[in-house]
Amino acid sequence: MKQRAIVWFRRDLRLADNPALSAALNSDFDAIVPVFIHAPDELGAWAPGGAQRVWLHLSLERLSAQLEALGSRLVIRHGPTREALDTLIEESGATAVYWNRLYDPLTIARDKNVKKHLDDSGIETASFQAHLLHEPWTVETKQGGPYKVFTPFWKAIKDRNLDAPMAAPDALPEVWSRIGTETLASLDLLPRLDWGRRIRQTWTSGEDGAHERLEQFLDNAIDNYDNDRDRPARHGTSYLSPHLHWGEIGPRQIMHRLEEWLDTHSGKALQDHAASFRSEIGWREFAHHVLYHFPETPEKPLDPRFEAFPWSGDDEGLKRWQQGQTGIPMVDAGMRELWATGYMHNRLRMTVASFLTKNLRVAWQHGERWFWDTLVDADLANNTLGWQWATGCGADAAPFFRIFNPARQGERFDSDGEYVRRWVPELAKLENRHIHEPWKAPAKALKVAGITLGDDYPQPIVDLKASRREALEAFDQIKQSD
Repeated sequence: MKQRAIVWFRRDLRLADNPALSAALNSDFDAIVPVFIHAPDELGAWAPGGAQRVWLHLSLERLSAQLEALGSRLVIRHGPTREALDTLIEESGATAVYWNRLYDPLTIARDKNVKKHLDDSGIETASFQAHLLHEPWTVETKQGGPYKVFTPFWKAIKDRNLDAPMAAPDALPEVWSRIGTETLASLDLLPRLDWGRRIRQTWTSGEDGAHERLEQFLDNAIDNYDNDRDRPARHGTSYLSPHLHWGEIGPRQIMHRLEEWLDTHSGKALQDHAASFRSEIGWREFAHHVLYHFPETPEKPLDPRFEAFPWSGDDEGLKRWQQGQTGIPMVDAGMRELWATGYMHNRLRMTVASFLTKNLRVAWQHGERWFWDTLVDADLANNTLGWQWATGCGADAAPFFRIFNPARQGERFDSDGEYVRRWVPELAKLENRHIHEPWKAPAKALKVAGITLGDDYPQPIVDLKASRREALEAFDQIKQSD
C-alpha cells in the first residue's frame, strides 16, 4: 500500500533546512503534498497585518515557483485548518501530516487541537524545530523557571552546539493533477489600493532573497556593525528580520553561514562585530522565550503595576504620530519610513516608541497595534518584547525614567541630517544644526530654508521637557505598588 504525506507549510517558507520537509523525504512515503492553509481567523487579533500580507503573497509566489522547478507544486487551501486537512487527506490518501512548530499562544492552541484530531483519526503526525535555535522550554534558570533578563539567557545558550543546516532537495515527487488548489489571488492578501508598491520595490522576498540579503550584509556591513547599526541613514544592519519571520531563512542557517564566513576572515574587531550580531539573533530567541512563558504579554504588561498607569488617551496625538506629523523630525522620519517601506530602523523603533508612550503617554498597546499592521517583519514575540521594553513594563525593560529625547537621538545618530532629509523633505534645506529642532531655529534660518512652521512643517505637538516631567510624575503614581 502506498504511503503519502502532507507537509504543512506555515511560517517556514523555504526548502533548505526545513526539518518537516526533510523528514518526509527521508521516510518511505511515495508521494508528498506541500500545502499552505490560509486561516487568519484562527489567529484572532494577531492575524497578519496589511504589510505582512503583502510579503506573504510575494513569498508564497516564490515558494510555489521553487516547488514547481523541483517537480512538485504548492497546494493552497482556505481554512479552517482541520477541515482543510481532512479534505486534502481524503483527496490524496495521505497517512501522515508533518509541520514545523511555532510558539505564539493561539498557534500553539490551534496546533494541539489539530494534532489531537489527526491522531484520533489514525493519521500520523510529526512536528519539528525550525523557527528558533533552541525551543523555549529547553532553556531555564538554575531555579527551573523562565528567564526575564536577556544577558543570563544569552549566556546560557550562546555556546550550545547547533546541528548543521539541511540541504534543499534536488527534486520532489509530483503532486497528482487531481488534487486541486485555490489560487494565490483568492487569498486576497494584496491591498485594493497599491500602497504595497514601495514594499515590493524595497524588498526581495523569498528564500533566494533572504540568502542574497545575508550575503550583502556579510560583504558590506558586518565589518563595521557596532558602529553603523545605530545610524539609520546607513545600511548597517542585516535587514533579515522579515525573512526570519516568514521562515525564508532560519536562524541556524544564519549562524552557520556566519561561522563559515568568519573562517575566511580574521581580526578581533570583526569577531567583536560578529558577536554583537549573534546577540541580536539571541534577542529574537529571548523574545520567543518570554512570549512562550508569558503568553498574556501581547495584551498585558509583564510588570503588573503598569495596568494602573494613567495613560493620556490622546487620540489626536496618536493619529499625528501614525502620520509622521508630530513636528519632531526624528520621530516623523521614522514613522514615514515605516509607512512607505514596511520597515523602520531599530534605533527609530526605540525612539518613536519612547515618544508615544512617554512624551504623549499613549498606551503601548496602540503603538504595538500600529506596528503590527504596518511592519513587514511584525512578529508577535519581537513586537511585544520591543514595546514593553520601550515602555519599561516588560522583560529586561529599559527603566521608565529612561526617556529618549528624539532631538538628541537625531544629533547623535543622524548628525548630518541625512536620514531626516530623506523622509522629511520639507526640512531638506535646513542647516544641520537646526534640522533636529526646527522650532528653535532663528526666523532667518527658516526663511532661507523656505519653511514656515505650522504651514510647511508642523510645530511640535508636545513640549519634550514638560512632557518628560509629566511622564515621570505619572510613573510616581504607580511606584507605590512596588
